Amino acid sequence: MGRQLIETIEVGSGGAASIEFTSIPQDGVDLVFKISARTDYSNTYDNGGKFSINSDTSSDYTRLFLRTILGTTVQTNGATNPSARELNYNGNNATANTFGNAELFIANYTSTSDKSISLDLVTENNATDGGITYIGAYLYPTSSAVTSVELVLQSGRNFLQYSTASLYKITAD
Repeated sequence: MGRQLIETIEVGSGGAASIEFTSIPQDGVDLVFKISARTDYSNTYDNGGKFSINSDTSSDYTRLFLRTILGTTVQTNGATNPSARELNYNGNNATANTFGNAELFIANYTSTSDKSISLDLVTENNATDGGITYIGAYLYPTSSAVTSVELVLQSGRNFLQYSTASLYKITAD
């Protein structure tokens, strides 16, 4: 299997409320998103991020996750709801010039079967309040191929300059 870069989006000096990949080519097997981001939210981490597939914000995603917060709290949960598509990033109060990192993987994105999705991420803060580590598995119930993915933040928040997301397709050859 090969990996081919489709597109990289870097946020400019004005910031951005979302990062969107559209017209995703339909000639791959899986999709991989590599994300390095920081937001203007006034905290060490921002848990107000979500991903949206094909502009669908209402479908019920099934999620199972394991998360540690600030190096002390461990959470685990399963859920079926539209808000389960959580992404966490470094907030603006985290150590200067550090970015949270995530990898979002969508398997068999062109198939007519439900889509299996995995997510792992970490936020960083060089202080006693640490950051977040998260691994999650999702099932997106749709028979449609994935043609667009948007990384969105809660209203009023923005990705800061130099936040970057890259989209790769995994091919069968």
